[in-house]
Amino acid sequence: MTPLKPYLIRSIYEWILDNNLTPYLQVDANHSEAVLPMQFVQDGRIVLNLRPAAVEALCLGNDAIEFNTRFSGKSTYVNAPVAAVMAIYAKENGRGMVFDVEEPQNDTPPPPPETPKKTKPTLRVLK
Repeated sequence: MTPLKPYLIRSIYEWILDNNLTPYLQVDANHSEAVLPMQFVQDGRIVLNLRPAAVEALCLGNDAIEFNTRFSGKSTYVNAPVAAVMAIYAKENGRGMVFDVEEPQNDTPPPPPETPKKTKPTLRVLK
C-alpha cells in the first residue's frame, strides 16, 4: 500500500483552507533531500507558509512537497520530502497534525536470521 502521510497532509491542507486559515508546514531541514532556504532554518527546522497567495506551482505529491515562493524578495524553489514533514497546522490556532519523525529508509535488506544448529537426538538409559 502507498504511505498514508501524504494523503493526510493534503487533506489537512484543504481543511485549513476551507476554514479560511493559513496552512503552515514544519519541515526537518536536516533531511538530505530537502531543498530549503537554509538562512531561515532555526534549530534544524523551518516553518513554511503554504497560503495560496504565498506560493506558486504548489505540488503536494506522494514523495515531496514542491513550490516556488519568495524569501526576502528573492524567488526560491522549495522541495520538502514528505518524510521530512514534521507537522502541518493552521497559523491562527495551531490546529492540525504532528507527525512522527521518520527514520531514513535503508535499501539494504536485513541479514537472514541464523538457523540454530541441529543436533542428533540421543537416548539415555534411566534407572
